[in-house]
Amino acid sequence: MSISPQPNDYHCPICDQALELNQKSFRCSNNHSFDQAKEGYVNLLPVQHKHSKDPGDNKDMVNARRRFLEADYYLPLRERLVSLYTELSNKPMVVDAGCGEGYYTHAHKTATNSVYGIDIAKNAVRIAAKKYKDCHFSVGSIAKLPFTDGAVDWLFSIYAPIKTEEFSRLLNSQGYLVTVTPAAKHLWQLKELIYQTPKPHNVDKQQLDGFELINEENLSYEMCFSTHEQALDLLAMTPFAFKTSESLFTKLKQQPQFKCQADFLIRIYKKAENKPTEEISN
Repeated sequence: MSISPQPNDYHCPICDQALELNQKSFRCSNNHSFDQAKEGYVNLLPVQHKHSKDPGDNKDMVNARRRFLEADYYLPLRERLVSLYTELSNKPMVVDAGCGEGYYTHAHKTATNSVYGIDIAKNAVRIAAKKYKDCHFSVGSIAKLPFTDGAVDWLFSIYAPIKTEEFSRLLNSQGYLVTVTPAAKHLWQLKELIYQTPKPHNVDKQQLDGFELINEENLSYEMCFSTHEQALDLLAMTPFAFKTSESLFTKLKQQPQFKCQADFLIRIYKKAENKPTEEISN
C-alpha cells in the first residue's frame, strides 16, 4: 500500500496563514488547529462556514454514486480529462473542486505532482481518503478553498458550482480551469421516464467572469445496464431521484436491460489577460 505524502499546500480557512501538519494536526501561526482523521483527510470547514449540520450529498446518494462510478460507466470521461491534463499541463499542483468520492481525483496522480480533492460532503471525502492514499483530501467549501493565491496549475470541476472569483484567485497565470456539465441529451432515456415532455439540457456557452474559453468538446456514448440495481444507482445519484415516483422505481426494476445516453460538455478556460483599452476596442 502506498504511503500518503505530507501535504504542504494547505492554508487556514479562517486566517489564510499556511498550515503545517504535526502529529496528525494541522496548525497555523495563529494557532487555529484542524485534526487529521484516521482515514487521512482533514476537515477544513469551520462551523461558521456551514449552512447546515451535515452539508453536501447524503449518505445514500454518496454510496449510490460510489457504486456507479466504480462500475466505470463514466470511465471515458475520466480518461479524457486525464488526457487533457497530460497534453496541456502536466504541472505539479492539481485541485479537484467538488471531488466527491475521488473517482476523478486520483486518476490525475503522477509521480511528480500533488493532487488535492475538496468537497463539502464529509461522507464522500471519507471514502475518497480511505481508498486513495496518494492524494490529499479535505472537507471544505468551494467558495473558500484552502490554498494561497496563484498556487494551482490545473483546477477541475465536475458537476459542481463554479466560483469564478475564487477559482481565479487560485489559478496562476499559466493555469487551466476545466469544467464538466451535462450536454443536451445527457441521461435522456431516464428523463423520458420521469417527465411527460423532457427538455434537453441548456448548452449555452458559459461566460465566466475573468476567464477565457479556449476549448469546448462534446463526449457522448451509450451506457448499457445489465441489472436494474445499476440503473437505480444512476437514478439515486442524480437530482432526478427527488422527482421520482414509486412507479418509476418499479418500472426500472422490471426492465432486464436499460440503455441510457451519457452526454458531457468539457470546457477549458484560462484566466483572461488584462489587455490595454485600445486592444479591447479593436
